[in-house]
Amino acid sequence: MPQLASAETRTVLENVRWETFLELADGRRGGVPRMTFDRGVLELMTPRRQHEHIGRLIGRMVEAFSEVRGIEITSCASTAFKRTDLDRAFEPDESYYIAHADEIRCKDEVDLPIDPPPDLVIEVEITSSAIKKLRLFAAMGVPEVWRHDGTRLEMLRLEGDRYLPILASVGLPGLTAAMIDAVISRRFDEGETALIRAFREAISVG
Repeated sequence: MPQLASAETRTVLENVRWETFLELADGRRGGVPRMTFDRGVLELMTPRRQHEHIGRLIGRMVEAFSEVRGIEITSCASTAFKRTDLDRAFEPDESYYIAHADEIRCKDEVDLPIDPPPDLVIEVEITSSAIKKLRLFAAMGVPEVWRHDGTRLEMLRLEGDRYLPILASVGLPGLTAAMIDAVISRRFDEGETALIRAFREAISVG
């Protein structure tokens, strides 16, 4: 089994101005490295295959589940969500609007805080981030966060100003962390198409 310790690399810069962060973010080619900015601290995270594989599998399960169960979503993937007024920004591995899917669907760009934050943010975090991500997400009002550490998925729901663990998604009722973990645990044994096909069959009769 591949070692997960090298699944991502992180670089942290301190005393970075908001304007400098915007210049760096806009000057990239593509969306790598992914950036998180928290009041002067900038973290650059470059994901490798293990990180991306887990993140995309979880994303594909979200998309399959929403389709089978008839739940409308609007996907934003690794869109940069910025709050100039809070001096904070993040780029998740995957993100979705669910309760606000219809509201966001007609927009090419998300403009926080005029628009709501994504209803679900998915983060693969195999190595520790220097930024307190949950504190940042809470400040920006993200209702639901899923975090995968390379071994298991933790689902969290915002209550007040902090996140509490939940066993099943609130935004996607009926989808549990255990269901996702069962698929992720088989990623070295079966092809991705076979895994998603089996997942769809399971939730179709569940």
